[in-house]
Amino acid sequence: MFLAPAVALYVIFLIVPVVQAVRYSTYDWNGLGALSDFVGLDNYREAFGDPAFRQAMEHNGILVALSLVFQLPLALGVALLLDRRMRGRGLLRVIFFAPYVLSEAITAVIFLQLLQPDGLVDEVLRGMGLGALVQLWLADLNLVFYTLFVVITWKYIGFAIILFLAGLQGVPDELHEAAAMDGASSWQSLRLVTLPLLGPTIRIWAFLTIIGSIQLFDIVWIMTLGGPAGASSTMATYMVDQGVNSYRIGYATSVAVILFAVCFVFSILYQLFVLRRDVRGGTTRMAG
Repeated sequence: MFLAPAVALYVIFLIVPVVQAVRYSTYDWNGLGALSDFVGLDNYREAFGDPAFRQAMEHNGILVALSLVFQLPLALGVALLLDRRMRGRGLLRVIFFAPYVLSEAITAVIFLQLLQPDGLVDEVLRGMGLGALVQLWLADLNLVFYTLFVVITWKYIGFAIILFLAGLQGVPDELHEAAAMDGASSWQSLRLVTLPLLGPTIRIWAFLTIIGSIQLFDIVWIMTLGGPAGASSTMATYMVDQGVNSYRIGYATSVAVILFAVCFVFSILYQLFVLRRDVRGGTTRMAG
């Protein structure tokens, strides 16, 4: 009886919409009339055969790789620095975490203005004598995606830093003292003591980052609409463009189902092969 309300909400707001989405994805539907033009799996075949959709999937994959390669060491390094006793540590933590509190829309609008031609970023570079570095940050086909990655990193790096700081609080100082007494250097203590104990926190952050990178939409849509020429598109922006701008709701729904399937399969596999030992360890500690 106590579980019934939660189960009902889960079914109504998750299971039913997913089932309905799968149903809509098998029709050529503009969102206005009745579901009459059944096309089966043609929408899925068209999606995987569309170079624009494959490019969007590639962009999501690149974003996942860049986030893991660059954000992890950057956030970890800042977290280790802010974990030390020093003046202004609390203020610095607030400064690094503040961008994460801003909404994605506000962040996108701010950087959209900063990165305009002859905007603040260009003027600052010229004022520093670095005018040769001025670029069309949001219009260059080869640069726009990486410009967006810098904005995304600025927006979300604070969450990783705070998460790692919380994990570092659980590393006992006694272990570092014991390692130092055994002759371990600071690097060895970090590699052999801190990082292994921080492993569960890093794995959780990686999971959240990968899922977020796959579903990324708002910042990209507000700043570039996935352009120019699809150079910054993601699966989510491609889906919205097809559904809202082209009135192909059935086709856009098939893209949404693909996006859901990618996230769902990844979540299951990550749980089975990466997070399982953390859950098992937590269960063992609770039993003990």
